[in-house]
Amino acid sequence: MNLEFNKNDDAMRLALSQLRQRFAKIEEGGGKKAMDKARAKNKMAPRERIQYLIDKDSTFIEIGAFAGYDMYKEEGGCPAGGTIGGLGYIQGRQCVIVANDNTVKAGAWFPITGKKNLRLQEIAMENRLPVVYIVDSAGVYLPMQDEIFPDKEHFGRIFRNNAQMSAMGITQIAAVMGSCVAGGAYLPIMSDETLMVEGNGSIFLAGPYLVKAAIGEDADAESLGGAKMHTEISGIADYKFDTEQDCLDQVRRIIDKLGEQPRAGFDRAKPALPAKETKEIYGIVSSDNTKPYDVVEVIERLVDNSEFDQFKEDYGKTIVCGYGRVDGWAVGIVANQRTIVKSGKKEMQLGGVIYNDSADKAARFIQNCNQKKIPLVFLQDVTGFMVGTRSEQSGIIKDGAKLVNAVANSVVPKITIVIGNSYGAGNYAMCGKAYDPRFIYAWPNAKIAVMGGEQAAKTLLQIQVAALKSKGEEIDPEKEKELLQKITDRYNNQTSAYYAAARLWVDEIIDPADTRKVISEGIAAANHAPIEREWKAGVFQV
Repeated sequence: MNLEFNKNDDAMRLALSQLRQRFAKIEEGGGKKAMDKARAKNKMAPRERIQYLIDKDSTFIEIGAFAGYDMYKEEGGCPAGGTIGGLGYIQGRQCVIVANDNTVKAGAWFPITGKKNLRLQEIAMENRLPVVYIVDSAGVYLPMQDEIFPDKEHFGRIFRNNAQMSAMGITQIAAVMGSCVAGGAYLPIMSDETLMVEGNGSIFLAGPYLVKAAIGEDADAESLGGAKMHTEISGIADYKFDTEQDCLDQVRRIIDKLGEQPRAGFDRAKPALPAKETKEIYGIVSSDNTKPYDVVEVIERLVDNSEFDQFKEDYGKTIVCGYGRVDGWAVGIVANQRTIVKSGKKEMQLGGVIYNDSADKAARFIQNCNQKKIPLVFLQDVTGFMVGTRSEQSGIIKDGAKLVNAVANSVVPKITIVIGNSYGAGNYAMCGKAYDPRFIYAWPNAKIAVMGGEQAAKTLLQIQVAALKSKGEEIDPEKEKELLQKITDRYNNQTSAYYAAARLWVDEIIDPADTRKVISEGIAAANHAPIEREWKAGVFQV
């Protein structure tokens, strides 16, 4: 291995160490004091509940662990968006699991909490997966109610989704282990079956204090909405249990008896490991996303037996397309290329830019995968489309639109991994969040922005300097350098993988070595949902 490989490897391992440290902090939830208070009530931590519920030694793919990261500082933070969620196996069946974290502001809903819960429901709806809600929430976080209550993508959309999922035949189970208040009371009742833990679980539209204020009635939580009342008098709940463990055991028994549903039928052969060592990816990809590397070397460390069949290998070289298998699943891979290629005696660096021919090739390949019912995997390391007179006269907008059209109208599931840069319209063409990937993940080195940090900072600096000069201020070179550094630092912070994950632009930040696992689990999820419409492209210029 060369010096550059070792430098990249060291940088990636350092980034992964930072990732683990930050995740460990998130796992603490609302902190030791809040957790001790919960344990005094015989409550498990939300992640403990999930681990108890899922099959032993099975995979749990967490979604949105970094939701809310470094946000809501004045409110004391909102680790993991106050909700733990993801894909897990219960009695051998893949399910979406959503668990409120009652140690974070009593499980109250922040704006990011609503966004995360809607994302988890979206995953369940797109992939026809059963949902288990582990409910323990005080409802809307009142100081921010205007940002979570009334709009289309706010709190109320959760219950709309409950109703739509029920009509779609998607099983929903609610295990109420704590408070379930106000509008939140609708979630368990709109689920197929409702389970409650006696003494801790409660469901009511208004708690004792609000009832007293509204109608002057004195009532305690148990008589208002406890497990005994709801199973014996109102009939709202279906089961009551003495312990959380007993409650979760019943959830497992319910899931165990679900009937089989039609599948999409994606092809899967016997899984095989890559012939090349997966963790060598650490040394291949440059730590700062600026150095060239051959993306085929990355792909060969992700696909079974390192076997990858390239499509139009010698045409449109800034995008690599081809077929392979990941953990047995047949996939079509679309990846940006950043390597150096030789043309006669000349060398040319392909810096993740999409040219006319590569856009044309990728659009054709995506159509082929839709025709053959092969799921698509996008490996993003893109700096945008090629610009300039020659490119414009060649119709780059037309060819770019053709690629965007193919991505937008694709009917097979798409899984996106941001392995480097994701800039500008390249983000869209390579199936960014706006183009409905079933799942989208980022490596720790990922950067997502409208343009690169250096170009953006210089552009912003010119605007700011012009504004200051118009006010009569003199800007010397030292002041200009200081301004540039300040702008660059702010912009770079906003392009980081953590900034993106905090706002759920990506589902999770992952170790590159886990890429095979998340792709495999993503296709396994998508295989539960039959493709219900034929591939059809929209209108585009040829």
